[in-house]
Amino acid sequence: MKLGYIGLGKMGKNMVLRLHEKGIEVVAWNRSIEPRMEVARVGVSTVESIEELVKRLEKPRIIWLMLTAGDTTDEYIDILEGLLSPGDLIIDGGNSFYKDTLRRRELLYKKRIRFMDIGTSGGPDGARNGACLMIGGDKEDFQKVLPIIEAVAAPKAFGYFGPLGAGHFAKMVHNGIEYGMMEAIGEGAAILKESGFELDLPEIFRVYNNHSVIVSRLVGWANEALEEDPNLDDISPVIGHTGEGEWTIQTADEEGLSVPVIRDSFLVRVNSEDESKNPKVVFRNKVISAMRGKFGHHLVKK
Repeated sequence: MKLGYIGLGKMGKNMVLRLHEKGIEVVAWNRSIEPRMEVARVGVSTVESIEELVKRLEKPRIIWLMLTAGDTTDEYIDILEGLLSPGDLIIDGGNSFYKDTLRRRELLYKKRIRFMDIGTSGGPDGARNGACLMIGGDKEDFQKVLPIIEAVAAPKAFGYFGPLGAGHFAKMVHNGIEYGMMEAIGEGAAILKESGFELDLPEIFRVYNNHSVIVSRLVGWANEALEEDPNLDDISPVIGHTGEGEWTIQTADEEGLSVPVIRDSFLVRVNSEDESKNPKVVFRNKVISAMRGKFGHHLVKK
């Protein structure tokens, strides 16, 4: 199969390299040239404009977007809408808000351009070695791109969840859950550190992550960070956050559901900069920040 790919950031670049290794022919574009040069060195076809990318693909075209949610995704969908033909397919593989996905559908369907949403989890390492994919769109489009999905995903790490928007909705809730889990891990680590027992936190987290009830990749990443720097001296206590946690809370409010864990974990992130000098929360927040650095390669250094 042949695939156009737009967006070679941390996730996109790694995904393109994986697709290339799995035998999917990719034509890639990115606004800055350095990532294009990097993937070109291993044999990926690259172009200097979106117009050229579209021309290099045979109809019906398939184009995967891996872009920042919001205005950037709108910008490039607007560009593609003027270049593509009826029957072509756009896949939004970024973490877009599902309501934005539904809104974009109306624009594209007027031109009879196909559209799918794929929420992608696993961070840059997952994109390189096998991601987890949450998929929405028409079932026939899912069947059409299944070879691409199987090339991108880790074994059994994808699911088709229903009509357009379902994939991004599932990914939104995934990230809300992630906020709560990371907050609990950070809080537990802080309690252990202040216990007065002079506990070996890396050793405790090593044990936690071996056949306990809380075994998880997040506990494993916390363990890695603590082994590298037990006091997390070089980690910032300011926790970054993207839209998904807040969107999850908004959606729960619309549905009349109580989500205190996700809500409070989001507020911790929002307030983390103001509380960056508060000794009672600094270590907790550093643990969360360190985990974000491990799976998402987010900048977390002080």
